[in-house]
Amino acid sequence: MLAKAVLSLGLWLQFAVGQNTPERGPQMSSSNSEGDLLFLLDSSGSVSYYEFSRVKEFMWDLVRPFSFGPKDVQTSIIHISTTPTMEFPFDQYQSSGTLQQAIRDTQQLMGDTNTGKALSFAKEKFFSAEAGARPDVPKVLVWVTDGFSTDDISEPMQLLKDMGVTVFIVSTGRGSYLELSAAASQPPEKHLHFVDVDDLPIITEELRGAILDVIQANRLHAVDVTSSSFQLMWPKLLSQETGYYTLEYAPTDDLARKRTKQVSGAHTSFVLSNLAPETTYEVALIPESNIHYFPPQTTRVTTPAEEISPAQVLISESGPHSFHVSWAPRLESVVGYQILYGPLPGNSVELLQVDGEHNGTLVENLAPNTTYLVTVTAIYKSGMEKSLSAKACTQGEGSRVRHLRFEDVGPSTLRASWDAAPGNVLGYRVRCRRQTGPVSVISVSPQVHSVLLTDLPAGTTSRVCVRPVYRQRAGQGLCRTAHLQPATEAQGYKHRRRA
Repeated sequence: MLAKAVLSLGLWLQFAVGQNTPERGPQMSSSNSEGDLLFLLDSSGSVSYYEFSRVKEFMWDLVRPFSFGPKDVQTSIIHISTTPTMEFPFDQYQSSGTLQQAIRDTQQLMGDTNTGKALSFAKEKFFSAEAGARPDVPKVLVWVTDGFSTDDISEPMQLLKDMGVTVFIVSTGRGSYLELSAAASQPPEKHLHFVDVDDLPIITEELRGAILDVIQANRLHAVDVTSSSFQLMWPKLLSQETGYYTLEYAPTDDLARKRTKQVSGAHTSFVLSNLAPETTYEVALIPESNIHYFPPQTTRVTTPAEEISPAQVLISESGPHSFHVSWAPRLESVVGYQILYGPLPGNSVELLQVDGEHNGTLVENLAPNTTYLVTVTAIYKSGMEKSLSAKACTQGEGSRVRHLRFEDVGPSTLRASWDAAPGNVLGYRVRCRRQTGPVSVISVSPQVHSVLLTDLPAGTTSRVCVRPVYRQRAGQGLCRTAHLQPATEAQGYKHRRRA
C-alpha cells in the first residue's frame, strides 16, 4: 500500500504541473434487434389530411431509435384504401435518413377503407422475398386506424397471427373495443391502444418497448454492453441432454481473429469479456442439436468507449477547516480511491483512502482561507490507475461582515453601514440590486465601513449585500432588504430582515 501511495504522490505532482487526463470517447450504440416491421396505414377518405400527417410523424418517432439493415430492422408500409398498395418494400431503405424521408414523402391515397383486403395483401408481402421480407425473423404488424372498416377483418387477421405475426393496433377513433381487442395479439392491454391523434406521442415509448420485446426475445441479442464485455441472450432451443451451443465472435474489421466458445445446452446466456472498446463484433450462435436442426443466429454488437473514473471531481460544503470532495462516475471495475490533497503553494501532501463503493468523502483539519490541490485516483481491479485533479478553497474564519444597518439620509438616499469583518481584510464590495433601475457595485478600502446608496426610487425595495475581500478569495456576504418609504409618508427608515 505504501508503494501505491508513493506512486500516487508521483501522479499528484504530475497533475500539479498541469498533466491532462484522458478524455472519454463518444458513446457507441449496439444493434440488438432484428425483425420485419410492417405499418398498415389507413390512407382512405375517412381520414383527414391533418390526421394522416400526424400518424406519419408518429410512425417515424416510433422507429427512429432502431438500426436498419439486412441484419437489423426492416420496415414497410401498406396503404388501406380501395385497393391495398405497398408504399415501399422492406429492403428498400437501409438507413434512418432515407427511411425518414420516405415516410415524409408518403401520400394519402383516399378511397374506401378496405382493411380486410389490406390484411390479406399484408400476409402475402410479409413472407415474400420479392417484398424484401426475410425468413426466420420476427414479424410485427402495427395497424393505425380510425376504427372503421368496410369489409371483414377477423379472418385475414387470424391468419396473420396463426403464421406468427405479432399484431399491435393503435385506434385514433371510436372503434369497437371488442372487435379490436379480438384482432390484436394477446393480451390486449399490451397490444391495443386507444388514443386521440394529437396524443399519439404519449404511447410512443410504451409501444416501442413492446415491439422490442418481440424482435429481441426470439433471437440472439446483447445486453449490459460495456467497453470490455457484453452479455449474450437467446431463446431456449436445447437442453442439457439434446445438445450444446457454439459461440463464434470476431471484430468486423478483422474476422480472422475469430474466437470460439462452447456453452451447455441448458444455458440461454453467456458473457463475453476481455473485449476491445469502441469495436464492432460479429457474433454467431450455432445450436448443435442431436434431435432437430436449428439455423444459426447472428447479431452485431458495438462496445462503447472505455468509461473513465473519475470523469469529474466536485468540491462542496467548504468551511474554514474542511470541504467535501466527490467524483463520478462510480464504476464496478474500481476497487478503491486515493485522495491526495495539499496547500498551494507548498510541498506537503496528505492521503485519504476510500472504498470503491463510495464516491465522496469529507476532508478535514485544513487551514482556513487556503487553496488546496485535490487529486482523486481510481484504483481499478486490473491494477490500472486513473487520476483527476481539482482546486478547493477553505473559507476564512469568521469571514463575514456583521450587523448590516441602513439609515435614511435624504430623498432617494440611504446609508449602509456594517461592523468590520475579522482577519486580514483587503476591502469590501457592496452590491445594491434596485427594484427598478440598475445594479450598482461599490468597492471600498478596509478602513471604510459605510457607503451612501443613491438614486433609490421612493416606495421601492432594494437588495443590499456587503462582502469582505481577502487575499485568496472573497469572504461570505451579508445581505439585507431595504425599503424606501413613499415621499408622502413621514421620513424615517424602516428595514426588515430577509425571510
